[in-house]
Amino acid sequence: MSEYSDIQALERAIIGDAKEETEHILDDARARAEGIRAQAQAQADARREAILQRARQGAETVRSNAAAAAQLDARTLKLKRREQLLERVFADARRQLASAPGWPDYEQIARHLVREAAERLGADEVLVRADERTRRVLSDDVLADLGKDLPPVGGTEGGGVRLQAGEPLARGTGVVLETIDGHRRYDNTLETRLSRMQDGLRAPVYHILMGETV
Repeated sequence: MSEYSDIQALERAIIGDAKEETEHILDDARARAEGIRAQAQAQADARREAILQRARQGAETVRSNAAAAAQLDARTLKLKRREQLLERVFADARRQLASAPGWPDYEQIARHLVREAAERLGADEVLVRADERTRRVLSDDVLADLGKDLPPVGGTEGGGVRLQAGEPLARGTGVVLETIDGHRRYDNTLETRLSRMQDGLRAPVYHILMGETV
């Protein structure tokens, strides 16, 4: 074999080795690239799942909040309607109190109003202010009779309480009692009594309106 042929054979061997080495390098590079791609895909999938999970949790929170808000709105609306209904009932009752002096037993009611107010006021001389129709059943003789039956202030014997008619009431049905000096007063009109009782009556009145047993 000539020297030229040997050189050619050596070149081919070198080229073959270079090709093989190149293939190894390329295969290794492709394997690494595939690994990197797979890892990147896994990381992307994990991030996507985390994002979806947060989105699902956020949507559930929004739904829960919306449901809670709807329930609160429903309760608020129910309470508002209840209050409106109760206010109508009490307003109706308050309007009807103006006709109380026409009731058959109103004189006894008026006597009770005076007696209760005088005991609360605790004075030995009291002005009794009443609306015009109530004043008709609380004559001076009736007031004198009521005063004798009242216990004297401070527990002293005899005397009772001196009740005398005062200026008529401009509004309200019933009586307002005042001390002679005007420093103390007790409003015992039917309207004020209803206002004092209203808070305690709200629940039972509502149950009655709803047809429930009280």
